[in-house]
Amino acid sequence: MLHNLTAVYGLRAMAVLAKLAAGESVNAAELSERTGVPQQYLSKVMRKLVLARLVSGRRGRGGGFTLAKPARQVRLADVLEALDIELDGGCAFGFAKCDPKNPCALHPIWSRLQDDLSKWTHGSTFADLGPDPEKRSRQTG
Repeated sequence: MLHNLTAVYGLRAMAVLAKLAAGESVNAAELSERTGVPQQYLSKVMRKLVLARLVSGRRGRGGGFTLAKPARQVRLADVLEALDIELDGGCAFGFAKCDPKNPCALHPIWSRLQDDLSKWTHGSTFADLGPDPEKRSRQTG
């Protein structure tokens, strides 16, 4: 499970943008409200996503954020990489490097978890989202 706040916030923002209608954009304040991410933190996240060319941002009146390419072309891994999130969780015991020849006690299951996470993030795009990723958060507060 991803516990990095930057990763979670970036994925939230991208989920909202992926559900915008063609030609629609969302400004920073509204995106902050819709994602539950503090606007100052969100601006740092969005800057990285713009620099990675995953998001387009326009300033000023009528400006806002949109996806820079179709949702089906944006993998979760692309977002995490843009946000400098390491998908390799490292060793569960904190050893500097994973060594299959001299494994830690959790290596067999930890390495499976890391492989599954990598497959999930590289194989999932924002086109895979359900009908409304915000619906549950709005209903439950």
